Amino acid sequence: MTELRQRIEQLVKSDRVVLFMKGSRAAPQCGFSATVVGILDQYLPAYTTVNVLADPQVRDGVKDYAQWPTIPQLFIDGEFVGGCDIIREMDTSGDLVRQLGTAVQAFEPPTITVTDAAAATFREATADIGEGESLRLSIDGRFAHDLSVSAVGPADIEIIANGIRLVLDRPSARRANGVSIDFVEAPQSGFKIENPNAPASVKHLGPREVAAFLAAEPGARFIDVRTSAERDRARIEGTVLLTPESTAELSALSKQTPLVFHCHHGQRSYQAATHFLELGFVRVYNVTGGIDAWSEEVDHSIPRY
Repeated sequence: MTELRQRIEQLVKSDRVVLFMKGSRAAPQCGFSATVVGILDQYLPAYTTVNVLADPQVRDGVKDYAQWPTIPQLFIDGEFVGGCDIIREMDTSGDLVRQLGTAVQAFEPPTITVTDAAAATFREATADIGEGESLRLSIDGRFAHDLSVSAVGPADIEIIANGIRLVLDRPSARRANGVSIDFVEAPQSGFKIENPNAPASVKHLGPREVAAFLAAEPGARFIDVRTSAERDRARIEGTVLLTPESTAELSALSKQTPLVFHCHHGQRSYQAATHFLELGFVRVYNVTGGIDAWSEEVDHSIPRY
């Protein structure tokens, strides 16, 4: 047995269910891989994925190992099951669930909180929906949330929260336990969805939201990522310019420290915020519209340029 084949066999047998795919479970990099992940997510809370894009040797080697020319490839109990089309057919026929066997866990409907404000808005918005339709909450693999009205499918999970009927597909339902849905009027009216299962991400806040946030969080750091020349033209009081020295100081702070970033319009500051998120900070914010929007909405004395 060659070293590569032995390595692939170890990967295949590393878990009961192993998917060789392009990308990761949270971020598939091709439509076929995303399809199989979506199917497996209906039934399995956990399984192993191997990103073949990260290792060309594994990408080619698993094709030889399974004698199958395409990716993704699914293995169950160390045996090759098939690619995307076969998995779709097995899912439709019920063969996939039978082969997964005890790996398929009994499904517990999620607990979701709908505030009184959200419930009132939902009732008004769904007063005229058709028969067989319902309010749907969708949560994708990146924990992006969507609310819509659509037909109820046979595999959907239905819950009642504060008198509101919600349906979710199974992958969304597995990501939804503990979700809270509120409706807020200011600074911009709309639904506010909080999901405790979502990984840390950069939060985008408008200038007025940031001003209120900073007033309530005295330990937060407000960071300007523009150039020194730009800062000489216009600055927000209380901000610190991002330099190598201030970067080192910020990096040494507790990872729970709130960090708020701004630039001219919001693009550069988002990149800086993402960098600090990758360093392990979990409360990272970006000012939507940057100092330009801040001048319009919060402090008109700041010059616009």
